[in-house]
Amino acid sequence: MNHDSSETTSNKRTPPPSFIKLAMKNMVRKGGQSLIHFGFTAIGFIAFIVFIAVLGRPSFPH
Repeated sequence: MNHDSSETTSNKRTPPPSFIKLAMKNMVRKGGQSLIHFGFTAIGFIAFIVFIAVLGRPSFPH
């Protein structure tokens, strides 16, 4: 029962970082570009919702 401490630490590996942690790290590294892309996405989504609302509005006869 003689265990070497370096042997036990090499067996315990840390898991790779999650996708969310990698995405957040990339967002911090590319701050301006991420904000521009987020802005385009938000504007596009709002435009899409408004477009669907205009297409689906009811037309009442006068």
